Amino acid sequence: MSLTVNLYYTGTNGNARKFVEEMESRGIADAIRAEDGNERYDYFIAHNDPETVLLIDQWRDQEAIDAHHASPMMNELAELREKYDLHMRVERFVPTDTNDHDNTFIRQ
Repeated sequence: MSLTVNLYYTGTNGNARKFVEEMESRGIADAIRAEDGNERYDYFIAHNDPETVLLIDQWRDQEAIDAHHASPMMNELAELREKYDLHMRVERFVPTDTNDHDNTFIRQ
């Protein structure tokens, strides 16, 4: 069962975007995407809050997340969050099966 974690990075003076740019340019984001069990690692800019970036981070299971959190890469992430003085808010989701009622509202 996949687990999805939404992380909201908030800063000032464009620091959340600078954080994402450095994650991508240094190859850290790609390295995370290549980790065993990673199913999604995508950043999004909030239209109504330009100082916040949303990361949708999806993993195969809790064990894959735990391995990611134990990796040396987490030190790099922590250093960048500190460098850009980012604050975080986290939401965690476990997907459920949609039913026919839900599908009537989803345009494919």
